[in-house]
Amino acid sequence: MKWKLIVVFSVIVLIIVYFFVGNNKEDKVCFSSDCVNVKISDDSSERQRGLMYVSFLEESKGMLFVFEKNGLHGFWMKNTLIPLDIIWISEDYDVVNVETAEPCEEDPCPVYVPEKEARYVLEVNSGWANRNEIRVGDEVKFLCPKK
Repeated sequence: MKWKLIVVFSVIVLIIVYFFVGNNKEDKVCFSSDCVNVKISDDSSERQRGLMYVSFLEESKGMLFVFEKNGLHGFWMKNTLIPLDIIWISEDYDVVNVETAEPCEEDPCPVYVPEKEARYVLEVNSGWANRNEIRVGDEVKFLCPKK
């Protein structure tokens, strides 16, 4: 009886691990030098919230904002607690602008707007773009596993 209980418990643990850990593939945004694991922000409420109130962001993590179409999508740092690099990416998957933004300490907060239209915007830790030599014109690849 004890062995049956152990076997049943082990099977349950394996199922939980598979569905909540092993099957949790992350979306990635990749440049020639490195990839970033991203949380996708693809609706207006998620895009508005972004990384507000986040006090720590792991080095290899970020947020990818997905818009319905190309545009001069501006970003501000209101209620953002950490400095960020903002990388605008065209619908053709090329970097069109890179900015380093500090948390907003004035009212109104400055708005960061790209020089060219973009469809995607990646936010990562401040300095990440420079350390990885991300430049305008760089090619970007999205690795988004089917969920």
